[in-house]
Amino acid sequence: MQSTIYVEMAPGVTVDDLYHQLKISYEDEEFVVLLERGVVPHTHNVRGSNYCLMNVFPDRITGRAIIISVIDNLVKGASGQALQNLNVMLGYPENTGLLYQPLFP
Repeated sequence: MQSTIYVEMAPGVTVDDLYHQLKISYEDEEFVVLLERGVVPHTHNVRGSNYCLMNVFPDRITGRAIIISVIDNLVKGASGQALQNLNVMLGYPENTGLLYQPLFP
């Protein structure tokens, strides 16, 4: 599933500032990946995984930015999220059972 989010930035804030803040916010999150600048996230890159890929792009309208994120709606959206939460609740490593490709073939 792809989400396209339009952000109106505060005066003086740039796309680079927003990128930097997202990088800081998600640097310790194993399953959230802020891609290198300019790289567009695609759903085929997260198929069957618990990862969320995202990036920030300038909008054609001054003072706005576009954030694009992608997830696999089954794994990250439901079952993977439940397993990740269970791991946290029981004190297991957060990624237990979530690093395997659950697809056939």
